Amino acid sequence: MEATFESLGLSQAMLKALEQKGYGYPTTIQAEAIPHFMQWKDVIAKAPTGTGKTFAFGIPMIEHIDPKVEGVQGLILAPTRELAIQIGDELRGLLTYFQGIRVAVLYGGAGIGGQIKQLERKPQIVVATPGRLMDHYNRKTIRLDQIQTVVLDEADRMLDMGFFKDVTRIIEKVKNRKNLGLFSATISQEVMTVSWMYQRDEVEITVEPKQEDRPDIDQYSLTCTPLEKAETTLRLIRTQGFERVMIFCNTKHMCQRLCDELQRAGLDCDCIHGDIRQKQREKTMQQYRDGKLSVLIATDVASRGIDVEDVDCVINYDIPEENEYYVHRIGRTGRAKRKGAAWSVVSNFPEKAKLDEICKFCAFTIQPMVLGEDGTLTPEEVKPPVKPKRRFR
Repeated sequence: MEATFESLGLSQAMLKALEQKGYGYPTTIQAEAIPHFMQWKDVIAKAPTGTGKTFAFGIPMIEHIDPKVEGVQGLILAPTRELAIQIGDELRGLLTYFQGIRVAVLYGGAGIGGQIKQLERKPQIVVATPGRLMDHYNRKTIRLDQIQTVVLDEADRMLDMGFFKDVTRIIEKVKNRKNLGLFSATISQEVMTVSWMYQRDEVEITVEPKQEDRPDIDQYSLTCTPLEKAETTLRLIRTQGFERVMIFCNTKHMCQRLCDELQRAGLDCDCIHGDIRQKQREKTMQQYRDGKLSVLIATDVASRGIDVEDVDCVINYDIPEENEYYVHRIGRTGRAKRKGAAWSVVSNFPEKAKLDEICKFCAFTIQPMVLGEDGTLTPEEVKPPVKPKRRFR
């Protein structure tokens, strides 16, 4: 029997908020993780991006909050500001019918004054990047002694980014913790170490991407010369009538260059990468979420945790260096049971070899296509390899 949110024993206020947001049934990770969290168990979960992890730990965390207590009771750590902001937004959406529960979001690259003001309002849930949380702790603007639940989201990436020391220091300062949740796309050595050091009788949950949660994404590739790359990308967007597109580049420099080229061609686009000021990045993200921008160009740092419901299409302008990055990138489309499309633009032999390796690693089928001048798409005929002639000696 399929689990429902009612069968998970949630409060009326939560059920109302979920109904208003149009969520009918929990995803696999939610159905499996919520009951354990509700019983204060430690959870380590491996689940691909786009499977609804935020609600899996956000719902039980909210249900456990006592609004009468003014200290921080729930802490969520995230690797990037973008992800922290997004988790904060999702939690606030769930709090529509709750009274007196406040959320604060803390991250680097933004003024500390505004965040101190948020903390003065006595939030019960804090979402933070590890570096900025330590900053506040050292300034004595936040106390960690009343926290009951700690969650590390995108744990593999956070620990991989050099936050291992900060994260372990934070966990050790939470003296009265009842449970710890680790959510990760891959269970790396560092994630295992944190689990081994701080979790007790943990419940392991693995959501395979093969299940119905796996995004429904058609994957294609286009081959062109390096000089035709930008023009091919522009033609693809214009002729296929995509309304909301995400394009990924491997470097900040490429991101900016492509953005300038597409803007010159009259495309309504903007980019986010590490060299752009935080305020501007937030503004760009908000415009993209609100549908005021049709094309967003980003590097991989920005790719995780961008949760925009109706991205029509993802374009890999550069083939990613890591196989995992490809999965995260294309996971931006085909979310919430919608169909999506992913295109990879290949302009040299190393890129083609990399894409072939990704296909093999992820067991994906990527259909090579030809884009005509008029925008017609036809499958590319793949010629069989030429057999070498045998030479007799």
